[in-house]
Amino acid sequence: MPPIFFTPYKQNDGLGAVTFYARAALEGNQVLRAIPALVAAIDPNLPVSNLKTLGQQFEDNVYFDRLIGRLSAAFVVLATLLAAIGLYGVLAYTVAQRTREIGVRMALGARGHNVRGMVLRQVSQMTVIGGLIGLVGAYFVGRFAQSILFGLEGSDPFVMVGVASLLSVVAFGTGYLPARRASRVDPVDALKYE
Repeated sequence: MPPIFFTPYKQNDGLGAVTFYARAALEGNQVLRAIPALVAAIDPNLPVSNLKTLGQQFEDNVYFDRLIGRLSAAFVVLATLLAAIGLYGVLAYTVAQRTREIGVRMALGARGHNVRGMVLRQVSQMTVIGGLIGLVGAYFVGRFAQSILFGLEGSDPFVMVGVASLLSVVAFGTGYLPARRASRVDPVDALKYE
């Protein structure tokens, strides 16, 4: 913060505008309506403009911070959606490539839950490896951001665990559809599949 000092407004000869804060027992809108008449009674030539309550001033001060927060949240949702679509595509392609193998397994007696488990194990391996890489990367990026930005906690364990859990749920939810499709493969059709 730059150093700031305050002087009484009557001591400043080159004053162009003054901002006053008024504390009142009335509601904010009632005070806003009463101030112009009060100032006009003191000096009718003084202009009164840009009246707002402290709540409105606070909203104006944090508007851009909230906008950045909302945009960041929208990008997080978009990134999660793209990751889910990508994971679904990879798993659907893998299941399609392994259709003959799945057919042979089912012809030899594998049940649907065994095939689902096989595909979901693949999802869990991808999730664990990607999650560990992501957590390590997030930790180091958070430490770097903490050194640059004042008051930022770069390695909040609650956030890390929450995000990892959310992405794991998304990964397993996305992987369940190809796993279910694989568990319903007809062995005869799978053996004819090219």
